[in-house]
Amino acid sequence: MSEARARVGHPPLHAGPRRQAPSYFWHGDTSGSEVVALCSALVLTAATIEITMVGHLRLFFDLCFVMICLAAAVLVRPRDFFTVGVLPPLLMFGTMVIVAFNGPKVIARPQDGVVQAVITGLAHHSMALFAGYAVCLGMLLARQRLRHH
Repeated sequence: MSEARARVGHPPLHAGPRRQAPSYFWHGDTSGSEVVALCSALVLTAATIEITMVGHLRLFFDLCFVMICLAAAVLVRPRDFFTVGVLPPLLMFGTMVIVAFNGPKVIARPQDGVVQAVITGLAHHSMALFAGYAVCLGMLLARQRLRHH
């Protein structure tokens, strides 16, 4: 009977429901530590490029930060979701600390100390931090839900 069903275009009766394989886009397979290293390098590169070009961190850095957070959520393997889930604030904080130690005037007033420059830098880039964190967590949530469907 199944041969007759197959000839008329019906699936065999014993076959379960056909599920479409998810695209590669949802299958991140990079370890959390590799994603952290890559994202750290990319964010510091974006900061270096903008500081070299215009002398301050502005929109280019913010856009790069958001896109890097999204890429982190796409690249990471499912068992390392937590690592990437906490990455954006730590990445922004670490970047501001490194930039402040190399010259507070880039993210704050020239007379500000390192601690004040870090706080000012975090405040000035808080919308990028919010957006980067939101897209990162949103992508991780989408991947988690699609993984179970």
